[in-house]
Amino acid sequence: MISISDVKKIYQSKNGPIAAVDGVNIDIAEGEIFGVIGYSGAGKSTLIRMLNGLEVPNQGIVDVNGQIVSKVKGKKLREARQSIGMIFQHFNLLWSRTVLQNIMFPLEIAGVPKKERIQRANELLVLVGLEGRGDAYPSQLSGGQKQRVGIARSLANNPNVLLCDEATSALDPQTTDSILDLLVDINQRLGLTIVLITHEMHVIKKICHRVAVMEKGKVVEIGDVLEVFRNPQEQVTKRFVKEVSQGEETGETIQHLLEQYPNGKVIKFTFVGDSTEQPLITSLIRKFDLEVNILQGQISQTQKGAYGTLSVHLDGEEQTVNKAVQFAEEQLVKVEVLRG
Repeated sequence: MISISDVKKIYQSKNGPIAAVDGVNIDIAEGEIFGVIGYSGAGKSTLIRMLNGLEVPNQGIVDVNGQIVSKVKGKKLREARQSIGMIFQHFNLLWSRTVLQNIMFPLEIAGVPKKERIQRANELLVLVGLEGRGDAYPSQLSGGQKQRVGIARSLANNPNVLLCDEATSALDPQTTDSILDLLVDINQRLGLTIVLITHEMHVIKKICHRVAVMEKGKVVEIGDVLEVFRNPQEQVTKRFVKEVSQGEETGETIQHLLEQYPNGKVIKFTFVGDSTEQPLITSLIRKFDLEVNILQGQISQTQKGAYGTLSVHLDGEEQTVNKAVQFAEEQLVKVEVLRG
């Protein structure tokens, strides 16, 4: 569906050339929700803009649904873009037009007759949960509703691919989740391939099948979301995973736990996929002569299974505690000894 091969994008500055995208290779399957995550300046925005020709690489090939977007120009590029929808962080709506008129705008540009434009726009209003709001203006909508209009507009020409450029960054957490749920629904109903960029691991965790991690213009890690959570390789990836796995568990909180339990071991278990359903704590208590105190934990769902963490205090003979830790590892649970 999408193939990015040896792509480079270099900008010239007064201090010399800057490689915003540096030798990136990514293949994205049809119907996949693929995430690209990175901190500011990683090159993710430049990369996603290459997928619809808003940026042209200096080197390499960008193939979207059989069309070499990195090579075509003019009329062919405009035709290619009709099969590629895009939603933006700040909505990019026309404030002087109603919701219905905003959704019809791409169809108007494509020369679709007015009756068909109105019918298609009304269908999309229902799809994105805004039925009855067609006569409203953007200024009368909440942030989440504006983004739903943006999503509807991006779907007007029945695209095969939907690009999301930090589509939830301007929204509060609850609204973010509702928009992400909508994207999953669209993916499943329409079979759309969705490519999104973000700096929030929560977004990746909630809806993506696979993820690429970018740093300094390069893809430093790529894989299934669960595998990346289970075994992050690069330091930048570990930072992103830590943001989600710790939740409210700050360094100060961990230090407090260590001070509160000076004996034994304080351990963090990380559960991924099927291991989240195993009765680990029950097994530890039954098999080993230990005191087990549950300190804190959380579990959440990804598109390919569950991911969770659990911090516990194990107290008992050192040899017994070590055997318990080994047993946990044998259950395909990642074990991190915080102190002991």
